[in-house]
Amino acid sequence: MADLNPVSAWRRFLALPNESRTKTLVIAFLVSTACALLVSGATVILRPIQTANRAAEQQARLEGLIAGIPGMATLLAEEGGTLSTVVIDLDTGHAAQDVTPDNLPTALEDAANWTKLDPAKDLAGIGRRPDYAQVYLLRDTEGDISVAVLPIAGAGYNGPIDAILALQGDMNTVAGLAITGQSETPGLGARIEEVAWLRQFPGRKIADAADRVRISVVQGEASNEFEVEGITGATRTSNAMSNILRFWAGPDGYGPFFDAVRRGEF
Repeated sequence: MADLNPVSAWRRFLALPNESRTKTLVIAFLVSTACALLVSGATVILRPIQTANRAAEQQARLEGLIAGIPGMATLLAEEGGTLSTVVIDLDTGHAAQDVTPDNLPTALEDAANWTKLDPAKDLAGIGRRPDYAQVYLLRDTEGDISVAVLPIAGAGYNGPIDAILALQGDMNTVAGLAITGQSETPGLGARIEEVAWLRQFPGRKIADAADRVRISVVQGEASNEFEVEGITGATRTSNAMSNILRFWAGPDGYGPFFDAVRRGEF
């Protein structure tokens, strides 16, 4: 009768010559399995830390952007040094009912929570838009929104461009813009990160009196309150920034949220 003792079986296996094909395959399988378990375990253990680090980095960027807006540093200190946050439903512009900052990443893993965009409306070149977005609100001493900080993104010349757009409480006046990620051409399109270029944005208007989105990055000198001078030699990146801003300021972006804020719903 065969010996079914696992210890004895293991000893017999180890006694096989190192040139044994069976021994080589089994050892390789065991090592790869152990490595896979270690990597998976490390991923599970480190994920909360990575998430917390990303959240802290994002918070620092947002607070830095707000603090750089004239008159906002004092207000930020009065608010305790932090911004309030809410997840909004981009279709309605209202606060999301069941999606919170804590479960937003999980919600966005579900393809059902994304909207495929009509190419004719997809100015930002993103293909599909999340149905939910986390925004940050800074309120004055009377509780009114003084600044709304909004994540925006779109396709640049060489790859995705991620940015943070800050608007004053009227939801039409730019308070600031920060680029948080880009891969544009060094010395040309990558200059969208330069402070000198970003300084043009505060005070620019998003839409006109007829509620037509008009903000744009133009070639040559800006000629009105809706325009920002583009970067010489980086026409495609300048056009991309213009399209990104127009998309997110429009009806398929934050437009419904702007209307809700103006109605006093926040």
